[in-house]
Amino acid sequence: MENTKLIIQVIIAVGIFNVWLLNFKASSKYRGGESQNMPDEFKAYGFKNWFMKLIGFLKLSLALLLILGIWLPSLVDICAFLMGCLMIGAILVHIKINDPFIKSVPAFIMLILCSILIVI
Repeated sequence: MENTKLIIQVIIAVGIFNVWLLNFKASSKYRGGESQNMPDEFKAYGFKNWFMKLIGFLKLSLALLLILGIWLPSLVDICAFLMGCLMIGAILVHIKINDPFIKSVPAFIMLILCSILIVI
C-alpha cells in the first residue's frame, strides 16, 4: 500500500509540474474556453493575472511538498486535501464557463488521486 501511495504522490506532482512549468504556454484540448495557454485560460475564467500566479504558486508548492512527503509522510494528507480543494475549484470554473466535460477530466482525475491519498 505504501508503494501505491508513493506512486500516486509522484503522479500528482509530475502532472502539476507538467502543466504549470513545461506546458504553461502550450495549447491543450483541456484548456478552458478557447484558450491556447495558461494566461489565456485564466482570462477565459474571468480571473486576473495575479490570481493565476497565486494558483500556480499554490499548486507547485503543494506538488513539491507531495514529493517531500516521500520522506516526510506527515505532509501528504494535508497537501492532498489542499490540492483536492484546488481541483474542485478548477472543476467549478470549467462549469462556470460552460466548458464540455472533457476539459474537466484532468482535474477530476487529480481530485480522485488526491482523495485516494487521503483514504489509504
